[in-house]
Amino acid sequence: MQTSGVGLKLSVLDQSPVPEGSAPAQAMENSIALARRVDELGFTRFWMSEHHAMDLLACTAPEILLARIGVETKRIRIGSGGIMLPHYTPLKVAEVFRTLYGLYPERIDLGIGRAPGGGPMESLALRRSRKTPMEDDFPDQVSELLAFLEDGFPTGHPFGKVKAMPAPAPGDHYRGPAVWMLGSSMWSSAAAVEFGLPYSFAHFFSPVKTRDAIETYKRSFRPGIRLERPKATVAVGVVCAETQEEAEFLANSAKLLQQKIRLGDRSPVAPPERALRELEMRGVFPLEEGEWPRYFVGTPALVRKKLEQMAGELGIDELIVNTIVWDHAKRIRSYELLAREFGLS
Repeated sequence: MQTSGVGLKLSVLDQSPVPEGSAPAQAMENSIALARRVDELGFTRFWMSEHHAMDLLACTAPEILLARIGVETKRIRIGSGGIMLPHYTPLKVAEVFRTLYGLYPERIDLGIGRAPGGGPMESLALRRSRKTPMEDDFPDQVSELLAFLEDGFPTGHPFGKVKAMPAPAPGDHYRGPAVWMLGSSMWSSAAAVEFGLPYSFAHFFSPVKTRDAIETYKRSFRPGIRLERPKATVAVGVVCAETQEEAEFLANSAKLLQQKIRLGDRSPVAPPERALRELEMRGVFPLEEGEWPRYFVGTPALVRKKLEQMAGELGIDELIVNTIVWDHAKRIRSYELLAREFGLS
């Protein structure tokens, strides 16, 4: 697969956004169609997010959609961006992703995160146990998950005899799902270092600590735990169109969405015309911004220039693109323009 002249790879994070006037079932069909198209275009990965009880985002069970998307695609890596591990037992997650790996060998990524993927009430409803006070056992969960995937429990551990099935056949060349640490904080950066995992930072969600998190991860990385060298990506928002004016017009839907989410409004993606009117009525609504914008908006040439500049300054060779606009055809077109500009194939 070809990449740009500077070797920058592009991947996709999809959240199954629900356009106003449409239905969640259609949003999932849109995700499947998008996966097929970006596979053809030459993107490196296609990740599905996990969110709960939102009218805005339809993907509550990425592992189920991935099972379908694997059939619909041929070579692109597919995975979770991510599985919110506190809601699950490590053994169950290991079994699910070993199953996916058995179906689609060498193509499965398991991105894990600590965030709830919803509000406080959704978190309560998803809790594994409500009989004891809530505790943060995420590091223990990660250790257990990796031990199940790598058959790595120490001698005498009670789970050492428990196999995460389907297990590989004896003698099979087996790597298993590639586990990634996801996050939007310095905590996740430190966790990726601690476990020796590749790291993906959600810049489009929280852009303030991007440079600090990536540079700390790379500086603190210890070779030999699971990787010999640090491997990092950043997920960014992008809206591409043939003209700057069209791109900025389409991006109004994402701008309004960001404001609404921070006010607790998780309604579907508004059409750009109405989003623009509502933004004008709301006036200035301050969002935390960092060194780079959450969303890179413009013509393919302009977006490429800014993405390559960001990746170059962070010293990374891959960016994960998240595009939310109201019109699904325009969303696919944004990825097509980006692929053409970067010379993907």
